Amino acid sequence: MSKLEELIQELCPDGVETFPLEECCNILDKKRKPVTKNSREKGEYPYYGANGVQDYVSDYIFNGKFVLVGEDGSVITKSGTPVVTWAEGKIWVNNHAHVIEEKSGTMLRYLYFYIQTIDVTSLIHGNIPKLTGRDFRSLKIALPPLEIQREIVSILDNFTELTAELTAELTARKTQYTYYRDKLLANSYKGEIKQLEECCDSIADGDHQAPPKADSGVPFITISDIDERHEINLNVTKYVPDEYYNRLADKRRPQKGDVLYTVVGSYGIPVYISENKRFVFQRHIAILRPNNAVIDSRYLYHAMNGTAFHRQADLAAKGAAQKTIGLASLAKMTVPVPPLDVQNRIVNVLDNFEKICSDLNIGLPAEIEARQKQYEYYRDKLLTFAETGNTILNGTERNGTERNGTERNGTLIKLLQYVFGYAVVTLEDIAENCDSMRKPVTSGKREAGEYPYYGASGIVDYVKDYIFDGDYLLVSEDGANLLARSTPIAFSISGKNWVNNHAHVLKFDCYETRRFVEFYLNSIDLALYISGGAQPKLNQKNLNRIEIPLPSQERQKYIVDILDRFDAICNDLTSGLPAEIEARQKQYEYYRDRLLSFKELN
Repeated sequence: MSKLEELIQELCPDGVETFPLEECCNILDKKRKPVTKNSREKGEYPYYGANGVQDYVSDYIFNGKFVLVGEDGSVITKSGTPVVTWAEGKIWVNNHAHVIEEKSGTMLRYLYFYIQTIDVTSLIHGNIPKLTGRDFRSLKIALPPLEIQREIVSILDNFTELTAELTAELTARKTQYTYYRDKLLANSYKGEIKQLEECCDSIADGDHQAPPKADSGVPFITISDIDERHEINLNVTKYVPDEYYNRLADKRRPQKGDVLYTVVGSYGIPVYISENKRFVFQRHIAILRPNNAVIDSRYLYHAMNGTAFHRQADLAAKGAAQKTIGLASLAKMTVPVPPLDVQNRIVNVLDNFEKICSDLNIGLPAEIEARQKQYEYYRDKLLTFAETGNTILNGTERNGTERNGTERNGTLIKLLQYVFGYAVVTLEDIAENCDSMRKPVTSGKREAGEYPYYGASGIVDYVKDYIFDGDYLLVSEDGANLLARSTPIAFSISGKNWVNNHAHVLKFDCYETRRFVEFYLNSIDLALYISGGAQPKLNQKNLNRIEIPLPSQERQKYIVDILDRFDAICNDLTSGLPAEIEARQKQYEYYRDRLLSFKELN
């Protein structure tokens, strides 16, 4: 038996009494004060309305813990219960929300949960939905003893805390998705920037004439039928006759692969049409039919949902009362258009990421929805005292109630490599700079030993101590060789060694990347990054500016393996041409000595 069941059996085995809400709390509606938007002074204090925070103002009229219940406007949920908000601290409340505070004998948090379970459908009146003060004060509250209220609040708070954590995680995922989407769209290395009219076979909008109404037929869609997941709710109550639909121009009849885009009022919302279903839409919505030889429809949807495209939309939207993007302006707006295979890889990445963020069947949204339903289920079960005083939860239900920046940068590089074949990076993106550990020692103060002492172009000396131990890439910092390039300016070192301040020291995560960068730096002209006249210098700031086209690690390995073999052929004393040269040299010397050795005359 759970603690809650024990309390119920001990304190209210036969059920609990109900009381009017006004007897369970202090109602503070008379202290509310509406302020028109133009008269509000911006500040730090939340300004609440019927369904939550509407603004932030410079003053407050309440200070404490309160429950706010919508009075008019958005005051009822889809399930017929009131819109209830928990508010703490210094706040301002207008006259569109009832305000209550705690009264001795009743927990305010308990009322917060309980009011969410009351069906107020029959109490809502008027063209503008309204829960009057009289009806609000008369709401019936089942009020158990405080010990039971506390236990119920504890259980339900656990559910709401978990939902809040999941919602915060979802928000973080959506932020992450937006970041990667914008980066992928901005890094179309092999792409062109094209206007929409260059990418689409047609750009149109809905019929400018008011469509005829019908009781059934073809659904008529408005902007309000587009949900937050950029999908169309076709369960509408407005229809047009089949004849009207059939008379519309083909470019105004949506088909699979088209992209809709809101252009009036709530402008800037793209919708991808994923299947062939008959519907028509208001003129506040544009329809684009992509030329799939140029641009993938799903890619266009993602591009039009990107931050850069939203900025263009903000600039293109004109008007005061209701901002509008004209079709001519929309046609001139631009998107990056890489090759189709790159578009397909971008779509593959973003679609899978978007499912995690938006699909109600998988990922966090499914988890949040499940937790919300679970919370509502237990809330309703826990708060039904008027009907039962017996066990509230069965055994199974009871068991259920008891039961950084571098990483993101690395992920982005891998995404770009997957989509484009390579990512343009700088050394600070892929390597740790260890210059601060270097220490120069003048020749006279060096103590001879076994450890290599490196400078700008290689080993300068051998010393008795070391400051580095591992695999590093050294890059010349100064010296004439930066321009002359008579010897490599980038070279790998391993083991225990000492490096002076004439060579930059870089540490990489893997051999392939270090070696790839070494080959690359030795192959390019660095004059653009070198300062100084008599003494050329590649300072750390300029070193970090060098752009490197970095392929995937698998491709790096392939390239490095080939170049390492060439390097061995050219330079390795135990294999390849140097070994062959050495053998020929020894052979030459042998025959030379034999040929030039004569028997002396007596």
